[in-house]
Amino acid sequence: MAFRREGGGALRCVLPFEAMPGEFRLLRSAVRSTLGRWGVPGAADEIELVVTELATNVMKHVGEGAPAALVLEPRGSRLRVELHDKSPVVPKRDGVADCDQECGRGLHLVASTSVNWGTLLTGTGKAVWCEVAVVADAVHARAQRAYTVLGSYQELLGVRVPRQISRSRVNEEAAVTLIADLLVWFALQGGDPDEALCRAQQLFEAGEAA
Repeated sequence: MAFRREGGGALRCVLPFEAMPGEFRLLRSAVRSTLGRWGVPGAADEIELVVTELATNVMKHVGEGAPAALVLEPRGSRLRVELHDKSPVVPKRDGVADCDQECGRGLHLVASTSVNWGTLLTGTGKAVWCEVAVVADAVHARAQRAYTVLGSYQELLGVRVPRQISRSRVNEEAAVTLIADLLVWFALQGGDPDEALCRAQQLFEAGEAA
């Protein structure tokens, strides 16, 4: 995870808006711009969806045109999203029917997208919050490169995916075989396979910590 710090300070974005359809497009644009500045533009689609659902929920259950504020704040490998409004009514979480009635189906989507979510009362109303796991673009790019290589490697091996075996399992086996083949190549080139594995582990851990 690697949010880009602005001026070395803590990252936090507060976006006041009015809960009405015309404002949502501007809100999504501001979210995308903020995530771009923070170095995680790849997370924009998912966060925009969450923000739209939360903002729509305010419009439906607090009132069209109601004043609200969106707060974005990185927390480790997650992005915390808070939607503040002036209503003290807290959505119920003890059943599908209750949630449909009190907070709308949008929060079902928020719950399924987020690592965690909830509500809290504030001095002026409430905040509905969620935390979304965000993968840094550099990590995403590495995964995409690996996926591309594995596709070509499976074709080279003539691998076919039987119906009863999941594709993820086949990809895992192909990845392990590829690693083994690369170690053989290192050995034939006069290199040290153990050293290569150690260096690869170091690169992996550096990427995880970024």
